[in-house]
Amino acid sequence: MKRRRGDRRDGTYLRNIDSMHTIMPLMYPNRCDNEAFISERIDLTNINAYLEKKNADGPAYPYNLFQVMVTAMLKVITLRPKMNRFIADQSIYQRNEVSAAFTVKKIFSDEGGEALAFIHAKETDTIDTIHDEIFRQVSLCRSEEKDPSTAAMDVIQKTPRTLLKTVGAAARFLDRHGWMPQSVIATDPYYASVVLTNLGSIKLHAGYHHLTNWGTNSVFCAIGEKKLRRFDHEDGSSEMKDSLDLGLTIDERIADGYYYSKTVRLLRTLLENPELLDAPLGEKVEY
Repeated sequence: MKRRRGDRRDGTYLRNIDSMHTIMPLMYPNRCDNEAFISERIDLTNINAYLEKKNADGPAYPYNLFQVMVTAMLKVITLRPKMNRFIADQSIYQRNEVSAAFTVKKIFSDEGGEALAFIHAKETDTIDTIHDEIFRQVSLCRSEEKDPSTAAMDVIQKTPRTLLKTVGAAARFLDRHGWMPQSVIATDPYYASVVLTNLGSIKLHAGYHHLTNWGTNSVFCAIGEKKLRRFDHEDGSSEMKDSLDLGLTIDERIADGYYYSKTVRLLRTLLENPELLDAPLGEKVEY
């Protein structure tokens, strides 16, 4: 699609939206002031069986819960395009691609460094291609090679302290107008459709995580610790099941509550029926 006046390199300016969503960014310009938090508890019974089947042949890089979550979130955003909107400089845009980002701990220790991974998804992707890309990204992050964003931050760190505020002001100006160099934002998680943090991998519960005024990210997904929890049934009985808590933080200006409700319903459908992730991201789902 040809870029028109007002479009950004990473998004198309939305010209024909309802008046409320046109006005909201003008009244409430900061992303951090417009966060909606949604918590969900997921029964992992079907996911556990699905992963056991995917790993039956002993793949070199096993399928895991985090790969399921990344693929599910990418499919949700592909099928629910309003979730792929962002607001910048008090205007609303439709992002040009669906992407996911996450931080990779190089070594699980207090001194272990971190690197940034970025997944650029296509509608033809499935959990198998996402699995392979996550393996490639994690391997790169845990190598000695630095990702572009970390390398750029290392350069900024060496800037004389007297110039740092000027550099920061210039960066915020470029960020607001969508003019940040691609080399700087290539692996910046806050320019992704969704940022995921796997808190369960470090034995933490899922909870609220803020959005940022920097970048364009409108959806943050915190994945909690996998553990047995009680599930109650309508007949009054209960049972213990392997489960996972999720925390979703969303910029409430990009859509309305009904749209979010259906989006969460789709996410639950995918996680309760993970075999749907074997199909391309763009393939529609009944939910």
